Amino acid sequence: MTAEDGPEMATVHLLRRVSVEFGLRQVEFATRSGMHPTDVRALICLLDAARSGTSATAGWLGAQLGLNSAGTSALIDRLERLGHITRTRDARDRRRVLLAVDARAVERGQEFFGPPLARMADLLRTFDDREAAAVRRFLQEAHTALAERP
Repeated sequence: MTAEDGPEMATVHLLRRVSVEFGLRQVEFATRSGMHPTDVRALICLLDAARSGTSATAGWLGAQLGLNSAGTSALIDRLERLGHITRTRDARDRRRVLLAVDARAVERGQEFFGPPLARMADLLRTFDDREAAAVRRFLQEAHTALAERP
């Protein structure tokens, strides 16, 4: 048995399968919604920012997606035109424009992604605290490993 055949790599390959499946569902959602897959990635970034209390600006979003400013502007204009995001002036710094996902876009996303995400959450509720912590630790470290640039 090689290291490639061990249970560790089987878990890594399973994570890859889950990741690919998530990506396929994102493309399906984008297609059904008349969007580009990057539009869906942008909405996910903005939802994550809202959950973490991060102020999402055009520059921040562009950095998250690896887009230049022209590409970011086109993306934001498109998402706003489709009614998926809103732009508001930052109350603390009127020069800054903050981006947020529109409630209707959240609702459409919940309709599509809600059932499988709820199923995953229900499964996690069957784990004891130690098991849930191990899953979170593995996923956090897997994300860090993938996010680091060589």
